[in-house]
Amino acid sequence: MFVATSCQPWVRWKKAEKDEPLLLLDDNAQTAAGGADNSRCHVCHINFAMEKLAVTHARANIGCEHCHGESDAHCGDEDNITPPEIMYPESKIDAACLKCHGDRMKMTTKHKAVLAGTLKKTCTGCHGEHRMSHRTRRWNKETGELISDDKVRMLTDDMIKGEKKKD
Repeated sequence: MFVATSCQPWVRWKKAEKDEPLLLLDDNAQTAAGGADNSRCHVCHINFAMEKLAVTHARANIGCEHCHGESDAHCGDEDNITPPEIMYPESKIDAACLKCHGDRMKMTTKHKAVLAGTLKKTCTGCHGEHRMSHRTRRWNKETGELISDDKVRMLTDDMIKGEKKKD
C-alpha cells in the first residue's frame, strides 16, 4: 500500500506502514497509484483519516464516495447545510455493509446474532468507530432533511454586508 505525500496533483507516494493512515504527509512531487483518495472528504472529516474502517477500505481502493455518493453539493457547501448524498440510519447500516461483504463474510456466532437481530449491534459497532464524534448539523438520514443546526456559518451576515458595502 502507498500513501500520498503531497496535496499537489503530481503527488509523490511512499510505502505505507501497517497502521499509517492514507494521508498527505509532506511536499514533494511525482505521481503513483494506490488506495482510494479520500482527501476531498478529509478536508472537513479529518477524524476518519485514522479511523479503522475508513483506512481499511481506502487501502482496498474503496473510497468514501463508494458508500456515501459523490456528494459534490455537500463538499462544496462551506456552511455544511447540504447533507451527503447517502447516509445510513442505524437500521440500514448492516444491509449497506452486506452489499459488498455478504458473500464472503465469515459467519461467526456474533455475525449470526447481529444479522438475526438478537445482538443489538451493527457492523460498525465492532468494525471501526465510523461515526462523527461531534456534530454541528444533524440530518434525517432517510430524507436528508436538516433537523438540527448550531447556526455557525463560515460567512456571517455581517461579512456578507461588509462585502456589499465595498462594491
